[in-house]
Parts: sequence; C-alpha cells; structure tokens
Amino acid sequence: MRYRIEKDALGKQQIPAEAYYGIGTFRSKELFQITKHGLCRQMIKALSVIKKAAAKANLDLDLLPENVAEVIALSCDEIINGRLHGQFVTDVIQGGSGASMNTNANEVIANRANEMLGGEKGKYDFVHPTDHVNLGQNTGDVILLTGKITTIRLTKKLLAEAKKLYSAYHDKIGESGLTRQTGLTLGEELTSFANALERDMKRVETALNGLHEIRFSAAYENQEQGKKFVEKFIKYLSTYSGENFHLTKNIFDNGRNLDAISWISSALKIMSSDLAKVAADLALIARNGKIVIPQAIAETSAPVVIEMVRQVSYYIMGNDLTISRSVEGGELDGNIFYPIIFACMFESINLIRRTCRTFREKVIEVLEVNV
Repeated sequence: MRYRIEKDALGKQQIPAEAYYGIGTFRSKELFQITKHGLCRQMIKALSVIKKAAAKANLDLDLLPENVAEVIALSCDEIINGRLHGQFVTDVIQGGSGASMNTNANEVIANRANEMLGGEKGKYDFVHPTDHVNLGQNTGDVILLTGKITTIRLTKKLLAEAKKLYSAYHDKIGESGLTRQTGLTLGEELTSFANALERDMKRVETALNGLHEIRFSAAYENQEQGKKFVEKFIKYLSTYSGENFHLTKNIFDNGRNLDAISWISSALKIMSSDLAKVAADLALIARNGKIVIPQAIAETSAPVVIEMVRQVSYYIMGNDLTISRSVEGGELDGNIFYPIIFACMFESINLIRRTCRTFREKVIEVLEVNV
C-alpha cells in the first residue's frame, strides 16, 4: 500500500495515499476502536447536506470564492448520492461531542474538492477542511443538527413500515370476515392491535415535529455577518434536506434542553412496548386455538418471531434509558454525549422498523384463523 505523509500538532503520520480522509480522521480512527461500527449512511448524507448549505451561504456573503464553493457543493452532492461513504471511518462512539465525525466530513469533502480542482489529497492547496468546508460552523451545532436530520429521515422510514403493518391488521380482519361475525372477539382483538399502532404512529409523528426547531450559531466575530449566515444557511438547509427547519427563538435553551430528543425516544419506546404486547397476546390467542401462527423455523415449534419482538422491546428500553441519562448529562448548552445519544437513537429506529417488517411478513400476513 502506498502512503502520504500528513502533519498536525502531534507530529507526522502516514495516511493511505488513496484515502480521502486526513490525519484528524486517522487519529480518531486509531483512538476510538470501540464499537467498530461507522456512521450510518443517513448520518453521512446529513453531514454533507449541512456542509453544502454552509458553502452556499458563505458564497452568498462573499466569504468563499465561487470555484471553491462550487466544488464543495459538488463533493457534497456525490456523497449525498452514495459515493465515498467508505471514507467515513470514525467510530460511532467517540469523545469530544462527535468532533471527529465533523472532521471526517470536512476532510473527505475537502480532499474530493481539491481533486476536482487538480490538487492532491492531503495538500489542501485549493480547499481547506477547516478554513473552507467548516467555515462559520460550530462543531457542536453541526453534530446536533446532523443527529436531528438523521433521526427525522430514519423515523419516516420506520413510519412507512409501521403503516404497512397497520394495513396488514385490517387486511387480515377483512380476509377472515371477522367483522361480520357475532360472538367472535378475535376481530375486536385485531382491531385493538391496529388502534394501538395508530396511536403509536401519531405519537411518533407529533414528537418528530420538535426536531425541526434547531439552533445554529455562526462562528464569526462579526455578529451581523453571523446573523446573515445563519438566515441563509437555514434557507439552504431546508431546501437541500426537504425539511422545513426553523431557527429556535432561544439558542441557549435549544442546546441546553434536548427534550425533543427525549420525546422521540420515549415515543419509540412506547411503540416497541406496544408491539411486544401485541406479540405476547397473539401467542396467547394461538394457545387458545383461535389462530395458528405458522412455524418460521422447521426445527422448532416455538413462536420464534414473537420471542424476537419481545427481546427487541427490552433492547429499546435500554437504549431509551441511555438516551435519557445522556441528555441529562449535558452541561449548560453543550453535551459531550451526542455520539451515544444518536447511536442509540438510530439503532432503536432501525430495530423497530425491521421488527415491524418481520412481524408483518412472518406473523400477521400468514397467520391462519380458526373460525
């Protein structure tokens, strides 16, 4: 393997010659080998949306040369479209409020932008990670906003899957003619499962709205310049993300009180708990002979999918506790626990989404009604 030499305050370091990340990312990768899990794709895309919006805002204020802003935006577009995701190599759990995640994004975008202008990786002759890609941005704000954007996007995917499960409940009722039969409570039971899920989805959707109120404090000494940057940044951010973000009325409060994050975590916990309760009730109904749940594994007669659903619920409860304690652990308007907060949040969302799909496909859609 070929290497290039990069230097920082700690000294020189060999970096793989073809790597788009730089020495800051490399040191974080070497230091934080905790979960061995990198950033999820939606988080990588969210970071790129933020960097693109910042570049456009800085261009409007004549703080970036047009060619530099253009190649930064083009580099971000490539990442948003799925390129270079393998270059985001920092661990999902790290110290420094997630600063290394931001550094990773800055270096990858800068190196790709330099390449577009004919420069070499690691030289930053045309585009610099800090001076250009990160211009005007506060690292803590970037990571908090990245987490919010990612949470919104992942949760919308979850809600789409939950709606399929909701429809499957009603389809099963209609297929079996349970709504037309008297004296049979199974139809009412399945309807109650659908009603609970509907409440869960509404609760999650309501909680999700709180994430659209954001803080973003520009890192400029000139306050008027900073104010103009933030206004333009939020306008571009809303356009590129497809979400209607708005600046909080109290920047300190929005950074200090992460209750919107606690709220969505709690709503997800309730959804998972309700799903586990439904699974347990279906197992009981099956034991009473009203329904038959086909085996998912030939070697066992145990309701393995239902067992899985209940285990996921316990897992989500643990994640919610971690998020709650980490939110509480913030100091003033900062929080060093952003990485674990969002690691748990993204994991919970993805676990519930996959559980909804598996539960629908392997239990609800295939269960047989004994009438």
